Amino acid sequence: MSGRERRTRLWSITLIVLVALNLRPAIAAVGPLLADIRADLDLSSATAGALTTLPVLCFGAFGLLAPALRRRFREEILLVASMVVLTAGLLVRTGPSPATLFCGTLVTGIAISVGNVTVPAVIKRDHPAHVTFVTAVYSTALTVGAAIASGVAVPIKDASGDGWRTPLGLLAVPALLAGLAWLSRARRGTVRPPAVAGPPPRLWRDRLAWQVTAFMGLQSLLAYVIFGWLPTICQDRGLSEADAGLVLAVSSFVQALGALAVPAVDRRLRDQRPLVAAVGALTVAGFAGIVWAPVGLVWVSAFILGLGQGAGFALALAFIGLRAGDAQVAARLSGMAQGIGYLIAATGPFAFGILHDLTGGWNVPVGVAIAIAVLEVIPGLAAGRARTIKRTNGRENQPMTPA
Repeated sequence: MSGRERRTRLWSITLIVLVALNLRPAIAAVGPLLADIRADLDLSSATAGALTTLPVLCFGAFGLLAPALRRRFREEILLVASMVVLTAGLLVRTGPSPATLFCGTLVTGIAISVGNVTVPAVIKRDHPAHVTFVTAVYSTALTVGAAIASGVAVPIKDASGDGWRTPLGLLAVPALLAGLAWLSRARRGTVRPPAVAGPPPRLWRDRLAWQVTAFMGLQSLLAYVIFGWLPTICQDRGLSEADAGLVLAVSSFVQALGALAVPAVDRRLRDQRPLVAAVGALTVAGFAGIVWAPVGLVWVSAFILGLGQGAGFALALAFIGLRAGDAQVAARLSGMAQGIGYLIAATGPFAFGILHDLTGGWNVPVGVAIAIAVLEVIPGLAAGRARTIKRTNGRENQPMTPA
């Protein structure tokens, strides 16, 4: 590889990271500020809870529609538009009323959903030989962006003295910078890969596509359960509010290690099935340790849970590129897997809370979470086989040819 090609690839990955860093802070920064938002705007508990659920529902609903946009616009245009709309939504969200808060939240959810679906297609198009590695970098950036946003929201609020609007409004700055970074590439244009012969695969009738989708949905459901309830579980076990929040931060940062471990391990494997089994085992052990191990082991359990969730998320995203035969299929599979997957994920925190209210404890909810962690292994093992969804001579689910 020449020096110019190396610089081009590095800049391409950098652009992907810049987008990824902006696709989760809009959600992650709300939790630490939720009490202030409720007090300022006089929101009920149910209304406040919708602030974190609404974007996830947008991820699902608009994720299903985003591939249609790709048929009319290049990926670069979509990512610029996504960052610009995200910037606008973040600013609207800091308005004076509940109406502006929820309108801005809806707009940010739509913008993020377009980015969610578009980036995996870009990875498949621009880095077809390094899908697992680039996807791991992308998912790591998603995790780091969320962790940083949740960690600095309260300190920025306290330092500014202006309440919750300042930290939420400042999130518009990196979103705008990411849009500007992609703008030059959007103006230059990109040479699309040659069109692939054959009719497009019918993903909604494709078993492999549904296996990828099921793994994405179940993994994401558990991720949002952790995001929404892990601090509360830790507080009920006797940890202080600050320590309970730190447990979530530790688990979130460790997810980056789990994501980066995926390509390192994958290079030594014939397919991804051993990784799927490891994700299931780590997730089960982490959930069990958080609730049933001695309190002193909660930190260790959070570390294990973070590894499992980070690897699981990176693997779910990697399956989109690995199982798609070309960039066009990857875009459609991304919309299907993330659209349906996030609709499934949106039910997790709500159902988890109902189970806790009905049973008065965490044994049953966590038992159900462990059962889901075991269940996700089934479609994961199927999706982990070395196959691709192709449109060659009308046949799909072709075995991958060894390099």
